[in-house]
Amino acid sequence: MANRLKWFFADLFFPETCLNCGREGSYLCPDCEALLEISTWHQNYATQNLADLYFPLSSKNPLCQKIIRQFKSEPFIKDLAEVLHSLIIKHFQMLDNRPDFRDFVLVPIPLARKKLKWRGFNQAEEIAKKLAESWDMEIAANIFSKTKDTPPQAELDKKQKKENVKGAFSVEKPDAAQNRKILLVDDIYGSGATMEEAARTLKDSGAREIIGIVIARD
Repeated sequence: MANRLKWFFADLFFPETCLNCGREGSYLCPDCEALLEISTWHQNYATQNLADLYFPLSSKNPLCQKIIRQFKSEPFIKDLAEVLHSLIIKHFQMLDNRPDFRDFVLVPIPLARKKLKWRGFNQAEEIAKKLAESWDMEIAANIFSKTKDTPPQAELDKKQKKENVKGAFSVEKPDAAQNRKILLVDDIYGSGATMEEAARTLKDSGAREIIGIVIARD
């Protein structure tokens, strides 16, 4: 009930106007979307635990920072998931060599219970839900959980970030990840510590292949 009231007042006081220029009709008008400079190319970003990483935007773009901040910080605009997922869709449509994800399942990186209660939604899950609808894919939001309530990564240096999320995730039913090809979804890839630890947890539980999808990368 509390969260429903939160979204009601968010809609009341923050109607759909462009977050950049204030034009009515949507949270991101076409002119301002062009300022985001959606990437039209891709090079392989394989890491220790990820087979690849896809992202449409640079997290250094000021407008990108503003949109993601509004999505994750009070007063939250949950409906920005629609805008953010559309940027991912457009990125893939622009690629010369589009990947084939038919055998994959979408898995959002989970939030700890305390953070989920505070925000009222998991931003990665909201994006994953929209992608699942657009791509007609399975989403497995409960395949693993975040069992460690960690301090915000933004407040830490690179070494501290890695230690901060170490052991933070748990796959309660290992067979749920066994031999699966996973698209691991989050909002941003900064140091990579969170996504790497999440991917490592899934790989240790038998996941066959893991590819990351985020809105932006540093």
